[in-house]
This record gives sequence, C-alpha cells and structure tokens, in this order.
Amino acid sequence: MVRMVPRETKFFDMFNEMASNLTDGAKVLRDLLGNYEHIDARVSNIKDIEHRGDDMTHSVFVKLNQTFITPFDREDIHRLASSLDDVLDFINSAADRIMVYKIKTPPAEAFEIAKVIVRQAEALERGVSMLEKNQKVLEHLVEVNRLENEADRISRDAIGKLFEEEKDPIVLIKHKELIEILEMATDKAEDVANVLETIVLKSA
Repeated sequence: MVRMVPRETKFFDMFNEMASNLTDGAKVLRDLLGNYEHIDARVSNIKDIEHRGDDMTHSVFVKLNQTFITPFDREDIHRLASSLDDVLDFINSAADRIMVYKIKTPPAEAFEIAKVIVRQAEALERGVSMLEKNQKVLEHLVEVNRLENEADRISRDAIGKLFEEEKDPIVLIKHKELIEILEMATDKAEDVANVLETIVLKSA
C-alpha cells in the first residue's frame, strides 16, 4: 500500500504574513510622506518592519529546505519570497534616503507614488490570501500592473518638473533619487504579481 505524503501548506500562511508585513511598511512610508513629521520614529518603524520581513524570508527558505513535498514549485516559492522582500527593501531604501539626505520637504509626487505602493501592496495581499484556493488571484494582479503604469507616469512627470523648476542642483539630485527609488518599489511589486501569475497558471 502506497502511503501518500501530504503537501506542506504552511507556506501559504507564511506568505500571508509576508504580504501583510509589506502592506504595513508601505502604509508607514505613505503616512510619513503625507504628513512629514516624526520622521526619525517613522523611519525607525520602517526599518523594524523591513527587518521583520527579512526574518520572514529567511524562515521561508529554511522551511523550503526542510520540506519534501511543497504546495507549488520550489523555485516559485523561492522567487515569491524574494520578490516580496525586494519591495520592502525599496520601501526601506526610500526611508533611508530621507534620513541620509536630510530631505527637508519631499516632492508632492513622492507621496502620490507612496499611495500607489500601498494600493499595490493591498492588491498583492488580497491575491496572496487567495492563492491556496486559487480563487480570483489574477484580477488583483491586473490591478498591480495598472498601478505600476500609473506610478511610471507620476515619476516621469515629477522628474520633468524637477528639471524645469528646481534651481538647487543638490535638491534636484536628492528628490530625483527619492522618486526613482519609490518608482522602483512599484516595479518590484509588479515582479511579485508576475511570480504569482506564473504560480496560478501552472496550477490551472
């Protein structure tokens, strides 16, 4: 008699935690850029969330090495954990630039892109939560991709405006880099959506 070895489903819980943690980090960054006060405390909060994300990613990798039968392809588990972590890394990088560059007043467009990142994170969180039952994941991924295009437009307009209006070259460099890092976070969120789409299509 062949004994069936059950698939390890704890990965879904771990990914739900990672996606929720990502949303937490995105919201703190959005709140920081929207109400530019208590900067040190909020940046410190983002760093704590990013460190927690690193620990979660490491836990997925450890679990992967200990698991014989996984709920979907091992390389996709690795890619999903890594790509979720990448988004949070760029959120942390944006917060880090605010501190290192001592940005006095961030450009308004930085707040607009941060709002897009939150909406992407929330869409990813919904998609990840539906992954185990493979229900309506793709519709949330379409929204992530649409939002990335929106962030692209905001970023292009913001950088064009900077070169046209900002007279201080140092401020221009600081603001341009902040906007570019935020836009990269939206690109990384789209990468997560692409990994999720691959997982869903393989399971169809």
